[in-house]
Amino acid sequence: MTRAVPTDYRPRTRKPDDFDTFWAGVLGQAAEVPLAPEMLADPLRTSDDVEVFQVFYTSVDHVRIAAWYCRPARTTGRTPAIIFLPGYQMDPPIPKEWARKGYSALSVAPRGKLRSLGRFNPGYPNLMTHNIVDRHTYAYRGFYVDCWRGVDFLLSRPEVDPTRIGVTGSSQGGGLTITTAAMRPEIRAAAAGAPYLCGYLDAIELTHTYPYEEINDFLRLHPESRGAVEETVGYFDGINFADRITCPIIVNIGLQDNVCPPETGYALFNRIGAVDKRLYAYDGHGHEAGRHKHQAIVDQFFAQHLSSGR
Repeated sequence: MTRAVPTDYRPRTRKPDDFDTFWAGVLGQAAEVPLAPEMLADPLRTSDDVEVFQVFYTSVDHVRIAAWYCRPARTTGRTPAIIFLPGYQMDPPIPKEWARKGYSALSVAPRGKLRSLGRFNPGYPNLMTHNIVDRHTYAYRGFYVDCWRGVDFLLSRPEVDPTRIGVTGSSQGGGLTITTAAMRPEIRAAAAGAPYLCGYLDAIELTHTYPYEEINDFLRLHPESRGAVEETVGYFDGINFADRITCPIIVNIGLQDNVCPPETGYALFNRIGAVDKRLYAYDGHGHEAGRHKHQAIVDQFFAQHLSSGR
């Protein structure tokens, strides 16, 4: 039986009064760190149609971040670009399929991911709760910035058209798509799937699956920290970033998702500031949120908004 999901769900999250000031300060700290981009050709993974590179750049706290970068092998002039952001457990893939569609594509491995854990390795599980009682050192502070600085890498590339950059990802990647579209005005189109990191306080009540259950585990061990945890996550909840999004955006959710409850998807969508926005709710689908049938919609969306004619 299909569960009735309120489309006007009111989330518990509260946007801190100094939300914008906090993130302006973090961005200021990041801006003081030279990007120092490095791009190494990977001939073993390169094919006739796609060039593959290992990429490295420096993020906030001087953490070196790894990524995969692919570009079409035979193009002239500047290309549109896609930044792909990873799920919680996935190792960021080599984005060759995006390059085959005509994009220069960056797949970011934020701190703690396999190729970026030299300076920061909280392990899995633990990323969700690493320093969760302090917004200044919470794991996702640096994690978010690592994704945002991926935009800086794309802007540094002469083959990338800086006016045609999109962002996408699913689950954690969907949540990171929300924050990146919110904080980087260079993003011209965004496609967020089953967005995690949105509605923390609601999700830990509506579902008891991991990764959100990491927070409940932490609170069972440290019940005295609930107030500090609730205060911290207010600065990182994608719902509180959503009103800053102005670019065209599509969001897809699964109405039977027991990882990222659909209530939080509706709450997020309702807060998105963009005029051009659309929600795709897939009944009968869980956390994959109709991904396979939805991919054609994502492809058409980016073709429309990142084409050279716009």
